[in-house]
This record gives sequence, C-alpha cells and structure tokens, in this order.
Amino acid sequence: MSDADEILFSLTEAERTRSRVEPTLLEAMQSRRKMAELDKKLGALAERIMRQGGMVVPYEKAAKLRMDRDGLATDIQGALEQIESTGCVVKDLDVGLLDFPARLNDEDVYLCWRVGEDRIRFYHRQDEGFTGRKPIDPRDAGHQSPIQ
Repeated sequence: MSDADEILFSLTEAERTRSRVEPTLLEAMQSRRKMAELDKKLGALAERIMRQGGMVVPYEKAAKLRMDRDGLATDIQGALEQIESTGCVVKDLDVGLLDFPARLNDEDVYLCWRVGEDRIRFYHRQDEGFTGRKPIDPRDAGHQSPIQ
C-alpha cells in the first residue's frame, strides 16, 4: 500500500481490524518460530558438511527441511500481505506488534498494539517507535474523539 493510499483509522476501526487480524498474526508468529527452528537445523547441517569435507549428505532429509522452511516462509509472507492489506502495519512479527495509521490532534500517529494487550491502549508519533508509546486518553474513544 503506498503512502497516498494509506488508510487512517479511528480507534474503533483500528480495534475492529485488530480483532479481525489477530488470529492471522498469531499463526504467522507460530510459523516464524517454526521457521527459525528449521533455519537452525539447516545451518547446523551446512556447518557439518563444511567441517567434514566429504560427508555424505542426507539429501532427502535436507530437501525436506528446505521444503518445510520454504513453505513456512510462503505462509508468513501471505499472512503479512493479508494483514497489511487492511491498512495496518506489522512492525515486529516476533513480538506481534501492529501499528494503525491515525490522526490525533491534527498529527499523524500510529495507534499501537502488541500481542498480549487486551485492546489498543497506546499511540506514538510516526517518527517514533515502540519506546515512544503514550497512553490514549479514555476520552479519545468517544464520538467527539480527536482521533480522526
């Protein structure tokens, strides 16, 4: 999605989108963990091959590991594309961090949520990261909300 096509979320819209994409995000996070395990196994195999020069390579096992790893990578890419097609931004797949572009008091911000939080409670300016998160004032959720 280009900057010109960027969706701006109200808090309600972001929360609705968050609840819709959370299962996909959780699946992608699990696939990422599985892929990291397979990467370790493939790396260990490559190291053994390099150290033992003439080692007989278990091709079937290596090919299965590579195919499984590549399948997970494809699954993760599809999940990220599905999530980002909603307009939200996956900032960190390892911790499950999502940002939702919004306007707050005439400033471009991200409404910020991560796995484990029960709802979107924080925001940060778009030039700040996770460490710049600030709590959203509860009054921001009303119909007179400065979140546009």
